Amino acid sequence: MQRFFVIVLIAGAVYIATYIWLRASHVERWDRDGHNYVILPQSRLVYYVYRPLTYVDAHLTGMRFHIGPHH
Repeated sequence: MQRFFVIVLIAGAVYIATYIWLRASHVERWDRDGHNYVILPQSRLVYYVYRPLTYVDAHLTGMRFHIGPHH
């Protein structure tokens, strides 16, 4: 049972660390409104995997999110 909790903690840490990396490396300022956005790749997998954290992040930090580049 202890091994299961260790695996869950490691998986959670990897999930959060990869989200932090994605968030830090994909920030872009949109000229139209002057706000920073995290531009998520146009991948449904990435969108659905990280979407729960984007809600929390947006609520805590006010960061905005967009799938794919702005047009």
